[in-house]
This record gives sequence, C-alpha cells and structure tokens, in this order.
Amino acid sequence: MSTLHRRHLLAALSGLTALGLGGVDAWAKKPAPKSVKKPTPLPRPKLIFLDPGHGGKDPGAQGVRGTQEKAVVMAIARELQRELLAGNRYRVLLTRSTDNYVALRERVARAQEARADLFLSLHADACDNSDVRGASVYTLSEQASDREAAALAARENRADAVIAGMKLADKDDNVARTLVAMSQRGTVNDSRRLADTIVQTFGRNGIRLLPRTHRQAGFAVLTSPDIPAALVELGYLSNRQDEKLLTVRQHQIALARALRGSVDAHFAAGGAIRKA
Repeated sequence: MSTLHRRHLLAALSGLTALGLGGVDAWAKKPAPKSVKKPTPLPRPKLIFLDPGHGGKDPGAQGVRGTQEKAVVMAIARELQRELLAGNRYRVLLTRSTDNYVALRERVARAQEARADLFLSLHADACDNSDVRGASVYTLSEQASDREAAALAARENRADAVIAGMKLADKDDNVARTLVAMSQRGTVNDSRRLADTIVQTFGRNGIRLLPRTHRQAGFAVLTSPDIPAALVELGYLSNRQDEKLLTVRQHQIALARALRGSVDAHFAAGGAIRKA
C-alpha cells in the first residue's frame, strides 16, 4: 500500500473514531433490528364430505324414463365438488367417487375418520303419486338421536369412539353418556340450522320445494355425533318434470350453486365448530 493511500485511510478512521462511529463502541451502540412479526397462519380450510347416495348394486330410485338415482346424485355431487373447490375455501371428499356400493355406516365412519366439518348426503326421491315434486331436507330426529347417543355410549361400542377430541374408552358410563349426549345435542342443533339455511337458499334461487320442506328422520347417514349433517332430496324421479330437470346439466349446476351458497352461509353464521 502506498504511503499516500495509507495516510488517507488513517485519516478517515480517525474521523470516524472522533465522531464515535469507529471501533467496538460504535457497533455496540448500533440499534438492534426490529423483530419481524410472524404472519398469522391462514385458517384450515373446512372439510366438506359429500355423500352421493346409493351406488353399485344399489341403484336407488328409478325414474319414469329409467333415470337411476345413483347416477343423478353422482353428477350433482361432482358439480358441487367443483363449486366448493373453486374458491379455495374448502377441502372436499366424497364417500364414493365411482359407481360402487358403500354401506351407510361406512359412509359416516369415513367422514368421522377424516374429521369432516360438514356432511351432505344427496338423493333423489320417488313415490307412488307422480304429481309430487320438489326438494326437501332431512336432519336426524330426536328419537333417532337419543338411540344413537345411547348406542355410542354403550360400553361395547366405546373402544374406538372419540367425542369432542376425547376417547370414550377410558371414561366411566356416566361420563361417556354425558359426553355423547352433549355432543349429539349440539350437532343436531347445528344440523337443523344447516337444513334451514338450505331451504332458504333453495327458495331464493327458485328451486321448487316441497311443503314442510325441513323434515326429520332416522337416516343412518345422519348419525355422526359430532358432524353437522343433512340429507337433501333434490327432487322426485317419479315426477316427469323433476326427472327431466335432474338430468339437465344447467339445473344440476343450479342445484350445486345453491348448495354451495348454503354451505357458505352456514359457516358465515358460525354454524359449525372448528376442530382443533
């Protein structure tokens, strides 16, 4: 290094030291960097379990023109799956994804194992009166709810049962019955709110409804103790007008969009309990 260069360097260092900016003291006085706040993690997308009714050896109802219920509800379930996935707000699983038979209790078990937030079972009805048409929604009846709660709390059924995140196997009979009853009561209430939301959304979207649209029954697919569930009868295949509509893709899309709107409204109203 040349003498001139060295002198310039020493002068510069002397100036920094004089200003209190040189050496160890200068670094010690340097303000600590501000801590960066970690971003709040996004909420877990809700898991919606769709249950296209029947399948495989069980075709379900048959229309006057030969339309099979199992095919119609699968087509609508696929449309609904697309609608729900489009907004990136939900995860969606189906109890069956092909034309195969799945036992009713197995459908519920799959949703429980996946810890679903909502369960929608899709069907198309039939009856002897061909003039009857329109959609309806079912939730679990009080009597069926009580029977399911008692059965689940029974000692022989408690080995793998989990309610509100707690295993029932190590709970005594009174505690098990209380846990099941409390969970079932809350779930039944959530299911009723879901059903009422579906009825209102269908009505606003011009979808024909049966009188006394929200009904209650003991359907096996509605018996989960901790997943709000509804069974939607989308129309009557025994009625020529309903049968034709249920096979038209535009109507299938309209039904799917109305159901998606119902799901949105249900969660917006805080109708379901977030699972840990």
